[in-house]
Amino acid sequence: MIRKRIKHLCLIIITLCTSMNSFAQKYHNDNLITAASLDKYKAIGVSVNSNNRLFVSFPKANDDYQYGLTEIVNGERIPYPNIEWNKKGDEANHFVNVQDLFVDANDFLWVLDSKPAPSASIFGTTEKETEGQFKLLKINTKTNKVERIYTFDDLDKKTSGLNDIRVDVKKNKAYFSDPGQAAIIVLDLNSGKTRKVLEKTQFTLADPSIVLSYDGIDMRDKDGKPFLSNVNGIALTHDFKYFYFKPINKNQLFRIETKYLVDEKLSDKDLEQKVENMGDVGITHGLIADKKGNIYLTTSLDYTIKYLSPDGKLHTLIQDSRLIWPDSLGIGTDGYLYFSCAQLPRDPKWNDGENRVELPYRIFKVKLPQ
Repeated sequence: MIRKRIKHLCLIIITLCTSMNSFAQKYHNDNLITAASLDKYKAIGVSVNSNNRLFVSFPKANDDYQYGLTEIVNGERIPYPNIEWNKKGDEANHFVNVQDLFVDANDFLWVLDSKPAPSASIFGTTEKETEGQFKLLKINTKTNKVERIYTFDDLDKKTSGLNDIRVDVKKNKAYFSDPGQAAIIVLDLNSGKTRKVLEKTQFTLADPSIVLSYDGIDMRDKDGKPFLSNVNGIALTHDFKYFYFKPINKNQLFRIETKYLVDEKLSDKDLEQKVENMGDVGITHGLIADKKGNIYLTTSLDYTIKYLSPDGKLHTLIQDSRLIWPDSLGIGTDGYLYFSCAQLPRDPKWNDGENRVELPYRIFKVKLPQ
């Protein structure tokens, strides 16, 4: 009788282990390719220039930190634009917390060095500072030289949390998502002055009723507070006509014509009337547009990268269980979409102090649709 019970118990354990393993490998796609293996270093920002040079950034908030900005060369992380910028030092001439990257139409690399105000951080902080630290670098990828630095002197640094950047070379403007202020920030690249638009509207505010859940586990901190982010992912079409944006905790994707976004004569209410609801696309993180007008969205709740085609239809590009919080994206002239996977839901903050991250962190790539 005892032997039978032991045998039955063993079968139950084997079944549970098998089902857990099969769930972990629920989705697999051979078209998902590792572009770079990063060991213990968590990447956030990703961008690619016209020569398919791959740039990757790393937030300083992570315990394992070495460089803020790198170029991936032969699989190795090379500090970019040089080692000095990646050393510890004064805020003006060294990286504080590189958040996002964007290579513009003229092959300049824009580096958003953004340490959000404690009250604006979507990750939480125990630091005593009351203000965030922000700067934007314009780097010429042909000479690897920093050509200009913007310091956001008129930004509300007590509430801001600049997150993503896109650059409009036609209008000489840069557009940022700011989850901290639940707004879009427009930077004039000539004057260095900023404007805040669509602040705390239905288009930029997160829906607090939406709680992100992975493998049946809600993404909550030790106090039970769920992850929540206002406007976060953004995209700019290659003709500079449309700017796409959405909060993470919201299912709808929105867009607005950039001619309205930069029109200082429009009132706040008038500007809201210009926003278009592009429909339900699910919970997403990073966004990017390709030359065909497709808008790519990282939808990590179902481990996919999707894209919205110009006809308004939503397609799945790839689904794979390794796509855990795919975030920043870049598009190469080699026909591949590159992106980071931050594995944020597996961080100790959201797992009662347990680190569930699976190393190595990776940059992935997948072929664009024909």
